[in-house]
Amino acid sequence: MPYQVILKPSAAKSVRKLDRDTQRRVLRLLEVLAQEPRPAGVVKMAGDDNLWRVRLGDYRVVYEIHDRQLIVLVVRVAHRKDVYR
Repeated sequence: MPYQVILKPSAAKSVRKLDRDTQRRVLRLLEVLAQEPRPAGVVKMAGDDNLWRVRLGDYRVVYEIHDRQLIVLVVRVAHRKDVYR
């Protein structure tokens, strides 16, 4: 059963600010996360039990996985130099 992908308003705003090509890549990644929230290349972030990160070129998508509700909550989409601030 696929997960529901939800973007926080701040993450949705960040995606809208990206160039069209990067937006398309992010949307394709979100489709993959809906089917498999822990695909190859995803890294569990240290310091938090529920945060995961996936690389997308120079950008990072940080998200939470809620297995019981079948939800992937995208917390942040940002350039690699800004994402951890």
